[in-house]
Amino acid sequence: MTAKSMMPYVEGNSAIRAMFEEGARLAAMYGKENVYDFSLGNPSVPAPPEVNQSIMDILNTEDPLLVHGYNQSNSGYEDVRQTVAEHLNKLHGTAFTAKNIVMTVGAASGLNVAIKTLVDPGDEILAFAPYFVEYGNYAANHGAVLRAVPADTVTFQPNLEAMADMISAKTRAVIINSPNNPTGVVYSAETLRNLAKLLGEKQAEFGTDIYIISDEPYRELAYDGVDVPYVTKFYNNTVVGYSWSKSLSLPGERIGYLVFPSEMADFENAIQAANIANRVLGYVNAPTLIQRVVARCIDCSADVDAYDRNRKALYNGLVDAGYECTYPEGAFYLFVKSPMDDDVAFCAKAKEHNILIVPGKSFACPGFVRIAYCVSYDTIVNSIPAFKELMEEIKNE
Repeated sequence: MTAKSMMPYVEGNSAIRAMFEEGARLAAMYGKENVYDFSLGNPSVPAPPEVNQSIMDILNTEDPLLVHGYNQSNSGYEDVRQTVAEHLNKLHGTAFTAKNIVMTVGAASGLNVAIKTLVDPGDEILAFAPYFVEYGNYAANHGAVLRAVPADTVTFQPNLEAMADMISAKTRAVIINSPNNPTGVVYSAETLRNLAKLLGEKQAEFGTDIYIISDEPYRELAYDGVDVPYVTKFYNNTVVGYSWSKSLSLPGERIGYLVFPSEMADFENAIQAANIANRVLGYVNAPTLIQRVVARCIDCSADVDAYDRNRKALYNGLVDAGYECTYPEGAFYLFVKSPMDDDVAFCAKAKEHNILIVPGKSFACPGFVRIAYCVSYDTIVNSIPAFKELMEEIKNE
């Protein structure tokens, strides 16, 4: 019999993945070109050519026992971690070394390692709605409780006023995500400064350590010169989780890292605990070949201009059709106000027009829908008439 502890996860299986599977079914029925699948944040531009070249060079020139073997440290190869640290220092004026970096199996495993390292069963984690649906599962997986801070649906910046009343002696961490999935909003320096001030005050009030876990897989996907502030510069008790899934279009390679600043509380124990967490959670160490690949490609990036083109075309097309949208500053998502009171019902009606989108309810923010525009430009252009027909149908009901 399946473990009872797993049944809530089964019952709450991701609406995003379910919609993606529905897209495959509809494409088989109507033809892929006639189905507008905006459900999954799966990069639609290829990895830069340097990635493939690096893989071949490494396989041809480096010791195969090194390339394919266990790492001496569960944190990953020291030279790779040092390369990551120096890259961050160059970009953000930080002072990290290899000892501050833990290589991870993508961002998802990184968040689980961070939670396992910092959070005890019964502790509370806060997350600002709207947030990535899996955060709740990650928290529950470690016996913690995720509490959703209500959304500021005007700016979609973190609602600090609401959060202040939710912080207690049980609060151990706050998960933030910028550029944000699902809104595309970038959290401003002022917001982060105020968040750091509030958490500092609450740490003093309760005599506890409260950590920010900053989930940053979309850091390089920012548009119009928007700056994405680096959170460790505002708050010492920060752990940064990163993935190359989006910046290098490598979601299937499962490669990322965590940053533990030396200034954070109990750093030495935390970094050792993270190493152990990496092992006991079953990851052991990040994939060895791809560690060495990303180190060689540290200054490369995927074609962000393609996402920017999609962003503008989709936003302008939907606004012209009468939809209310939050203009995204980063990532590759558009968060749209549902023209129906029930966002789940709206997504069901959209499916009748072969449009696959995800309800805001899945992100703890009902009344909105998420559209992932990491698709072909033709899909964007061809979908606009269907969106217009959908809006006209709703207006005429």
